[in-house]
Amino acid sequence: MSEQPSVGDAVVEGDWEYRPLRLPPGVSRKAAAIQLSVQAEFAGWELARTLLFGDGSRKVWLRRRRTAATLPGLSI
Repeated sequence: MSEQPSVGDAVVEGDWEYRPLRLPPGVSRKAAAIQLSVQAEFAGWELARTLLFGDGSRKVWLRRRRTAATLPGLSI
């Protein structure tokens, strides 16, 4: 597994755009929270779901409402 978070493709479902994000085992909860806060503040994403794996890695799904204006993507 890579040491950098990997970003999957966006999925559009109704009025929402979803993006999966994989965080490696070495990322602390505090670091993950800071990273997700930055995405929420500057790119309009919010946390939709979190999944913790046995190896300590996490997969989170971010979502944001689709708008006519172009919003910035993930800055990871």
